[in-house]
Amino acid sequence: MAILFEQVTAVTMDPTQPILHNAYVAVEGNSISYVGTQPPQGTFTRTISGAGKVLMPGLVNAHTHLPMTLMRGYGGGCDLQHWLNDYIFPAEDKLDSRSVKAGTMLALAELIASGTTCVADMYYFCDDIAQCVDTAGINANLSRSLVCFQEQDPTQMESWKEMEALYEKWNGYDHGRILVDASVHAEYTSFACPALWETLGNWAVNHHCNMQVHISETQSEHEDCIHRHGKTPIALFDQYGLWQTGGVAAHCVYVSEEDMDLMAQRGITAVHNPMSNLKLASGIARVPSLLKHGVNVALGTDGVASNNSHDMFEEIKLAATLHKGVTRDPMAVSAHEALSMATVNGAAALKRNTGMIAEGKQADLILVDFTAPALTPCHDVEENLAFSSNGSHVQLTMAMGQILYENGQFLTIDLEQVQHKLKDYALPHIFQK
Repeated sequence: MAILFEQVTAVTMDPTQPILHNAYVAVEGNSISYVGTQPPQGTFTRTISGAGKVLMPGLVNAHTHLPMTLMRGYGGGCDLQHWLNDYIFPAEDKLDSRSVKAGTMLALAELIASGTTCVADMYYFCDDIAQCVDTAGINANLSRSLVCFQEQDPTQMESWKEMEALYEKWNGYDHGRILVDASVHAEYTSFACPALWETLGNWAVNHHCNMQVHISETQSEHEDCIHRHGKTPIALFDQYGLWQTGGVAAHCVYVSEEDMDLMAQRGITAVHNPMSNLKLASGIARVPSLLKHGVNVALGTDGVASNNSHDMFEEIKLAATLHKGVTRDPMAVSAHEALSMATVNGAAALKRNTGMIAEGKQADLILVDFTAPALTPCHDVEENLAFSSNGSHVQLTMAMGQILYENGQFLTIDLEQVQHKLKDYALPHIFQK
């Protein structure tokens, strides 16, 4: 199917032509085939008017836990460890396939409606999650997060076998729309078995996989690791070869200057989760320092249980404002840098050919309604996107050339059915005593 967006303001994130007014963007199959200010040649199945709208790359949520949408607002007012041990882990013990599918579909609906076209997910019940991703049409890097609380052969763990099965079944599915990453949950959930880190690092090399890990989210996590091993989590994992293929390090609130240099050398992306880190009182990642050290910085929501929202525009706004206040520097993180974190930087983190409106890039695109009162007037389109937009301003979401959501209607998700499954099964199953 060939689709043409016409007379639209295109925020391309392409440094060669960053913002195009009255632009034309053509999509053929799953790729962008033309970007310019003159009408392209050819016949199109559909032409979409962009008058009063902004076309931009779909947003990349580089760290989340999709099924945790079931726990939105559960256990508020706690720090990370109390929240996990007293609320989240007991609720997760009750999860089953049906409830995970309901929670995942709810998460995907929220993500798609607010302009996200690619996610990096770290969880379990991964086959169920992959089935939901397949149905919804979004792009996803899925990982079966590994934990280990005793010394053993990692390859004999049931979770390891689930990871291998996930890779064999889903990696590269639908022209690479679904990719499977390797994942260690964190140092504090695996320090009893260092063999896991070395074995998984080698597995990632042999399978050409990215790595997803929670890193230095809280001060106690970071300092306990140094006390146990004499090294920070970043340095410790490097010692065991976990970062051989680079990777995604979620949070990075307490990484050191030396960690930042190592991250830049190894191609490790820091995924900034400002809302989650603030809500759990974990702290604030030093994003300006990370950027100065040459670290790629992407954005994530974390799970909705510790954020309460999958709206990536909220994370963009926080990333663009929070560090100004902390550093008292109005240019600590610019609007363009925050938008980059949610698009091109996220694409680089997940090793995907997306995040930019340019010929040959994957057709992951969103239309934002700039006639909305909150986006009027517009003196600077990137300023409006970073500081004034929210997910409700998204009118159309396209992933790999397929329109998933348009004018309030889901085209791949039966939201009424999802809500029925939540009300009649998932929520009572987990939360009713």
